[in-house]
Amino acid sequence: MTQRDPVCGMEIEPQSAFARREPMGQAFYFCSQSCVDQFDKDPHRYLTTSATTGFNPERTLTRIELPLGGPPLKEHSTHLESTLRALDGVSVVKANIKANRLEVQYDAQKVGVARLVSEIKSIGFQIGGTNVKIGIENLRCASCVKFIEDELKSTQGVLNATVNIATQEAMVDYLPQNTTLAELNKAIETWGYTPRPATSDASVDKQEEAHAREYRRLMKMFWFAAVVSLPVLLFAYPEYVPVIRDMSMETIRWSWIISGIITLPVLFYSGYDFFTGAWAAFKHRSANMNTLIAIGTGAAWLYSTFAVSFPAIFPEGTSEPFYDVVAVVIALVVLGQALELRAKGQSSAAIKKLLGLQAKTARVIRDGKEMDLPVEEVVVGDVIQVRPGEKVPVDGILVEGSSAVDESMLTGESLPVSKKQGDEVIGATLNKTGAFKFRTTKVGKDTALAQIVKMVQDAQNSKAPIARLVDVISSYFVPTVMILAVWTFVIWFVIGPQPQLVYALVTSVTVLIIACPCALGLATPMSLMVGIGKGAEHGILIRSGEALQTARAIQIVVLDKTGTITKGKPELTDVIVSEQSAVDSDQLLKLAASVEKVSEHPLAQAIVEGAQTRNMVLAEVKDFDAIPGHGVSAIVEDKHILIGNLKLMNRERIALGALEEKSKSIADDGKTPMFVAIDGKAAGIVAVADTVKEDSAEAIQALQNLGIEVVMITGDNRRTAEAIARKVGVNKVLAEVLPEDKASEVRNLQSPVSNSSVSRIVAMVGDGINDAPALAQSDVGLAIGTGTDVAIEASDITLIKGSLKGVVTAIEVSRATMKNIYENLFGAFIYNTLGIPVAMGVFFPFFGLLLNPMIAGAAMAFSSVTVVGNANRLRGFKPKFSAR
Repeated sequence: MTQRDPVCGMEIEPQSAFARREPMGQAFYFCSQSCVDQFDKDPHRYLTTSATTGFNPERTLTRIELPLGGPPLKEHSTHLESTLRALDGVSVVKANIKANRLEVQYDAQKVGVARLVSEIKSIGFQIGGTNVKIGIENLRCASCVKFIEDELKSTQGVLNATVNIATQEAMVDYLPQNTTLAELNKAIETWGYTPRPATSDASVDKQEEAHAREYRRLMKMFWFAAVVSLPVLLFAYPEYVPVIRDMSMETIRWSWIISGIITLPVLFYSGYDFFTGAWAAFKHRSANMNTLIAIGTGAAWLYSTFAVSFPAIFPEGTSEPFYDVVAVVIALVVLGQALELRAKGQSSAAIKKLLGLQAKTARVIRDGKEMDLPVEEVVVGDVIQVRPGEKVPVDGILVEGSSAVDESMLTGESLPVSKKQGDEVIGATLNKTGAFKFRTTKVGKDTALAQIVKMVQDAQNSKAPIARLVDVISSYFVPTVMILAVWTFVIWFVIGPQPQLVYALVTSVTVLIIACPCALGLATPMSLMVGIGKGAEHGILIRSGEALQTARAIQIVVLDKTGTITKGKPELTDVIVSEQSAVDSDQLLKLAASVEKVSEHPLAQAIVEGAQTRNMVLAEVKDFDAIPGHGVSAIVEDKHILIGNLKLMNRERIALGALEEKSKSIADDGKTPMFVAIDGKAAGIVAVADTVKEDSAEAIQALQNLGIEVVMITGDNRRTAEAIARKVGVNKVLAEVLPEDKASEVRNLQSPVSNSSVSRIVAMVGDGINDAPALAQSDVGLAIGTGTDVAIEASDITLIKGSLKGVVTAIEVSRATMKNIYENLFGAFIYNTLGIPVAMGVFFPFFGLLLNPMIAGAAMAFSSVTVVGNANRLRGFKPKFSAR
């Protein structure tokens, strides 16, 4: 009966185990010294339950305690417990309501921590862990991505981990009480990589400096290999080089010996990353891209050295060396990596552009004196002077002066926004006309710009579902290529033409070198990085690669009415004067606004603001009286004014005449009519409404042109809702929906149609707290940036500007990015599908053609550069229907 290694999970026979341990009477068997060492450091980790997904044949259940944030646990504990218990492998779920913590006992072989966390988050809770980004030096191997991710996920206390080859960073969610940063770094180091601080958190200058330093390192390695390659190449083919072809065989053989000696530094300096990476993988009984290059070039060097040292033991014609393959292949692959790194730098241009918006200095007033300080030294509460043409350095509240501020760099709104005392100003925006002073409220990483940059960086470090599939394929790719290389060697050695050994070696080395998992691994993250950056440039903040991939396939967009289709604030829309009225429209509005300025009703404020925009001076009010459910009355300029609904007019027995019919047509348009009577006679109507945003109808039409069904959802009565829907061109309306039922309506829309078993992909667009459950329920939640923090937190995509055009732009960015990803994947698969058979010699029986290993090396190096270059084409993306 086999036993499972408690450290790595490998199945082994007890009698053939490398070692055995029996702590506290439990027997454990190990496959290698590495697993024994890891076990000996902390045997209790494998004896008792803990927050790890490590294997243990004696331990039936793993216990984890998770701190929770979000909705009150008391109200949702039953739902939470039943949801987790329904998972296969979960045995015990206990909610500690006082401590806001959740204890789960589960079988780690059936369900993982990531699945538990996913289910908890789907209910609306957040896990109270810590998030950290860790840089991974020289990460270029696509196969290693999954290995490092799995290593991090198996570390005690880690909730989730993603590794991004494009940014060369790992993003880890973990519980600080269960593990430390040192443990996470150690997990990365076990695979032969060096952890470093994440450069994405550094300033633009430091990012560029780190990029340039790495580029210089790679280019030095390339030039060294290239210089060595020249003489090695000349003596590798002496029959084609004048002067050398006239030398004696003894002299040429000595030149080959020198070639072997000078290519050694190429292997261990220029090829250092390949051999250290291959060794780290070997220690874990796995293989990666570095393994292919290390074995290919190492085998060529060893064969060549034996052929030169002991020519007599080789068949005639097979003792010529391949040192040129060693030097040239390493030179070309390193050059490819350098060019790839340079192209990656261009891919992150969107982040650099956002970071470049930040002002470098601020004019701070302290103790009555103005002083120019670096923006990093500004603290909350400082008063800052901003003059015309200057950037606002940080976020704050205007305390003196007024101006027009250009916020286009953040919101996409092209028109300057007027600012007065008490208004908020955002860092990195541009002051256009007046001078003003403001008090800082947010500095450093708390500013709006810093939060936007962080959101974009986190999204770029995330993975789309298609990327996870590619990572799995890449992890199987290298072992498959190695098997093909062995088959190639055997076939050529057994049935190939003379000299069989040379043909077998050349073809197998070529197979190892031409295979490129990197092109596969880079295909998705590079396009995601550029696509998410382009979204940010257009005021679209995409939170994850999964959201971006899903947005491409949206079938239904559900729009909340208030604040999404409409402005979310009542405005004066109509002033209608009756035929027998003694006042004109301006006088009617002035009298009505004078009365309403005393009222606290939200519709009253709309009438007052309507009068103020027409520069009216409001009169004094006497004897104001609010009549609940009816309206208000007051004395203005010795006139008795009544403002209210039909019930008030009927109660006061005021004849309305034609005004009653007009009020019905106004109500049919989704407006709220209020009758005005002066001295007991009907004088007219003032109407207010939550008006439709200027571009809502245009955006909805654009969505429909994309083949997407648009649905409006609202708590308003059907009459008002359908009036708004008619204005903007929406055909399906869900009216009188209570806030708690919005998520249910979204779930109903997601249900498959009668002739299909596939759920429909539904996006929800909202801005209020009551939209948060529906945003979470939808496949893609889009929050209006002008909305509440709760709605934004529950969404997958945030539209910085409050325009529905952003929804169209988000879908366009998603479709363009996914198209680019499919192009990259197609190119990478085609390259490997065609390249490997050619390298194996499939054309040789028909045309006598074999692929030179050096050409294979060049093709392998530049396949990755091609993928990165294609991803960079997205930088030229321009939406057909711009959010701006």
